[in-house]
Amino acid sequence: MWKQQRRKKLQSAPFPPAWRRILEERVPLYGRLPEPDQRELEGHTQIFLAEKNFEGCGGLVMTEEIKVCIAAQACVLLLHRDTDYFPDLRSVLVYPGRYFAPTTRHLGSGIVEERQEARLGEAWPEGTVVLAWDAVRAGAADPKVGTNIVLHEFAHLLDFEDGWTTGAPALDGGESPSAGKRKMASWARVLGAEFKKLQAGAQRGDELDLDVYGATNPAEFFAVATESFFEWPQEMQENQPELYEQLKGFYRQDPAQWNCE
Repeated sequence: MWKQQRRKKLQSAPFPPAWRRILEERVPLYGRLPEPDQRELEGHTQIFLAEKNFEGCGGLVMTEEIKVCIAAQACVLLLHRDTDYFPDLRSVLVYPGRYFAPTTRHLGSGIVEERQEARLGEAWPEGTVVLAWDAVRAGAADPKVGTNIVLHEFAHLLDFEDGWTTGAPALDGGESPSAGKRKMASWARVLGAEFKKLQAGAQRGDELDLDVYGATNPAEFFAVATESFFEWPQEMQENQPELYEQLKGFYRQDPAQWNCE
């Protein structure tokens, strides 16, 4: 109850004009939202910034611009939904640009390869998101690119919330068990078919509707599909209408109807 009261107070507080200027100048997605959604997003952003820790890495000096840009884009995924604000997330680590992370790969016969892998972002179930600021800034500035590292990584956090990283976030929404099962079956049918279609197209070298990275596994497919749902909604609605309807139902938003000028 104390947490709910504190969040209501944060939501009702005036949104700082300097933060709104950052969104207007740096995050065109904010300008596409209907006005009531903009106000809701501002409230969510204030809660996110109050509850999550931001750390600059690799020499990055943390600024309000960085924090507001990341928080607002992450909170787009929360509009119109009952939410606990990515409850397992504790820290957002931000590098100036592409960073390197240690990885291991099993080559067989007991051989393990260790190397440093360049990355632009990653989400950890243990409570951390890591982002490259130049990728965040580029993705926010031009929605027409169709890639957005913040939407991608925070979609992974939604996927983690049910305890499994499968590309199927919690879907029941408080309905009856039978309604929840029908929703889950529909989700599995549509996203499973689209995932297989993307894999087949990637193998043939076709021109694809989604980023080929989505063919990696179902979890990456969900994250990539989330990016396209918000960045290329008209294209998805036209070319992948069933996928669009599934994401529309989950996110409770219809970005194809937003102002996309």
